[in-house]
Amino acid sequence: MTIPELTTPPGYLVLVALISYLVGSIAFGLVVTRVFGLGDIRQTGSGNIGATNVLRTGNKSAAAATLTFDMGKGLLPVLIASLFFGNDAAQVAGISAFLGHLLPVWLRFKGGKGVATYLGAMLGLSFVAGAAACATWVCLALLARFSSVASLGAALLAPIWLWMFGSADAFAASAFMCILIWIRHASNIRRLLDGTESKISFRKSSGR
Repeated sequence: MTIPELTTPPGYLVLVALISYLVGSIAFGLVVTRVFGLGDIRQTGSGNIGATNVLRTGNKSAAAATLTFDMGKGLLPVLIASLFFGNDAAQVAGISAFLGHLLPVWLRFKGGKGVATYLGAMLGLSFVAGAAACATWVCLALLARFSSVASLGAALLAPIWLWMFGSADAFAASAFMCILIWIRHASNIRRLLDGTESKISFRKSSGR
């Protein structure tokens, strides 16, 4: 079985979807960089609001904070929906929070690529599978030194980890988000193919 049994009343599922979307649409990358005095992240690097682009400011603390908050907005809606309703609501929450990051109403639906929020949602749906997906990202980032390669690989393997670790009913939800992540990384894939993709820098920041 690759989809959950629907046990939550439709009205509650709609409410879960709406609240989770609004939580997911909070642009923490934009908020964090302004708090750190780094300006508008949309004017830096790729213009993306995610942690990888925040790292391009040279401030690793800001990037870490953005990563934490973006993962949290995927994790918390899933956990809360699971607590009050069930697994079907948890999956709706995860997808909705993820879509909120991709298409935030506050930024005229111009959001990020969703990887951190996706990984947070995976942790909420299955901690073991989510941890495996996070470990996949870290390993690929260290080996390839491309954030995009790490993101694409982690997204691709996450549904498989869910299946392997006993959460097969979340496979479809995870695969759906994986497809959207790959679509959002189309420009990165082109740059990888032509050799112009930027690598992750592990050098010490200047503390900006």
